[in-house]
Amino acid sequence: DVQLVESGGGSVQTGDSLTLSCEASGNTAAIKCMGWFRQRPGEEREALATILLNGGRTYVLDSVKGRFTISQGNAANTMYLQMNNLESADTGTYVCAAKFAGACALLSGYEFSGQGTQVTVS
Repeated sequence: DVQLVESGGGSVQTGDSLTLSCEASGNTAAIKCMGWFRQRPGEEREALATILLNGGRTYVLDSVKGRFTISQGNAANTMYLQMNNLESADTGTYVCAAKFAGACALLSGYEFSGQGTQVTVS
């Protein structure tokens, strides 16, 4: 299994930037893909950005493309989400996820998830 811990959330103002971090532990050598999902109140969780580890290919939701950037850290078990020009609609809980196999695309299932970090934009 894999354990995921997110950090970097907070309360910011419209137009600000935030960088979220995700650190994986456990069977990290088996992770193929990681991603960031957002849960907004009253809505279903949506995939924002995913990445194929060690290959660099990324997938980014059209509505955040150009503002959000996903990247893998120098340490193989870390991942980041750089968020620029934040809007009130970006408020929500941001969840890190990982999977061992299968496609890395946004709509593919991810089997491991963290507890999430809250981002509030006002």
